[in-house]
Amino acid sequence: MLFTSESVTEGHPDKICDQCSDAILDAMLKDDPTSRVAIECLTTTGMVMVAGEVTTNTYVDVAKVVRATLKEIGYTNPEYGLDCFDCAVLTSIHEQSKDIAIGVDSSEVKEQGAGDQGLMFGFACNETPELMPLPIILAHKLTMKLSELRKDGSVKWFRPDGKSQVTVEYVDGKPKRVDAVVVSVHHDPDVTNEVIRSTVIDKVIKPVCGEWLDSNTRFFVNATGAFIVGGPEADSGLTGRKIIVDTYGGYARHGGGAFSGKDPSKVDRSAAYAARYIAKNIVAAGLADKCEVQLSYSIGVAQPINVTVDCFGTNKIPEEKISELAVKHFPVKPADIIKQLDLLKPVYQKTASYGHFGRSEFSWEKTDKADLLKKEAGL
Repeated sequence: MLFTSESVTEGHPDKICDQCSDAILDAMLKDDPTSRVAIECLTTTGMVMVAGEVTTNTYVDVAKVVRATLKEIGYTNPEYGLDCFDCAVLTSIHEQSKDIAIGVDSSEVKEQGAGDQGLMFGFACNETPELMPLPIILAHKLTMKLSELRKDGSVKWFRPDGKSQVTVEYVDGKPKRVDAVVVSVHHDPDVTNEVIRSTVIDKVIKPVCGEWLDSNTRFFVNATGAFIVGGPEADSGLTGRKIIVDTYGGYARHGGGAFSGKDPSKVDRSAAYAARYIAKNIVAAGLADKCEVQLSYSIGVAQPINVTVDCFGTNKIPEEKISELAVKHFPVKPADIIKQLDLLKPVYQKTASYGHFGRSEFSWEKTDKADLLKKEAGL
C-alpha cells in the first residue's frame, strides 16, 4: 500500500491565518484566562482581515499582534506581496452570543457544558517514536527544515511559503520505504532550477528522510519550474483550512472542526486534544498497536454522547476493556479536559504550524498514564 500526507510551512497563506488567530487567542488568555475567543483570519495581497466573536476582560491591540506574527514568520519584504510594516489589518470583532454562554458557563448548579455540538477524533500508532503515522511526521519535518534553513541564513534565497508531500510504501501494515517526496519552496527570482533541486535534495530531503530513501525513491522539487510569486500574493489564506495537515495527514478520521483561533471551551479543539491524549496513552501502554478514539458532544452538555475506541484489530486485550479504562482514567468533560491538560495557558500559537500532534512540548502528548493502563490491563 502507498499512503501520502502533506505539510506546509509557517509562511503558507492558510498557516499565516492560523498563527494570527492563535496569537490573538494567546494574547487574550495571557491576561484573562477566562476569555472566550473564536477568531478567524483571511489574508490576500497586502492585507489581513480579522473577524470573530470574543468575550474577554482584557484589551488586545489586534493589529499589533498580527504585524508581530507576520514579522516572526518572515513577511518583512514588500516583494513578498505582504509585509508586516505596511500591510492593511482590518478587524470586525464583536461579543460572543449570550445564548451560547448560557449552555457553556458553569455555576453552582451546573457544570461547564460543551461549547458546541460536534465529533472529534484522536489517533496514535506505534510506527514512529512520536506514536504518529510516518507520512505526516516526515512531511512536517521537511517543512520545518525549509523554515529552519531560511531563518538561520543557511539558504538565503528561500522565502516563507512552501509545501511538502511524502508517499510511504507499507508492507503488511508497516512502513517500509519512502516512495516519493514532493517539495515546493518559495524562492528569490535569480536562482536556477538546478540549484533549487540540488539544494532541497541535499539539505532538506536527505537529512530528514535519509533512512527511508532508496534508489527508487522519486523526488519532485518545484515541479512547475518556478515558485517566485508565493504567499498571500499567489493564494488567499483562511484560518482552519489545513485541518488534515494539523492532525494525522489523512491517516485517521477527522470530525471536521478546525482548531486555531478557538479557546478550549470549544470542544472542536480541546476534545480533539483529549482524544489524542487517550489514544496515545493506550498505544504507549502496549494495549494496541493502533488506536482511534472518537468523542462527541451536544452543546451545553458536559458529558460526551459517546466515547468510542477502535483498535483496528491490533488490541492485546478486549476493546470493551480498553474503552472502560479510557472512561475511568481520562478526562472527557470540557472542564475536566481543560484542567487536566492545562489548556488555559497561552500555548496555542506554537500549535498553529507543523501540526498539533506528535510534539512533546504539548500537554496532550504526555504518556503519563501508560503505566497505569498497562498495570490495570494485566500486561
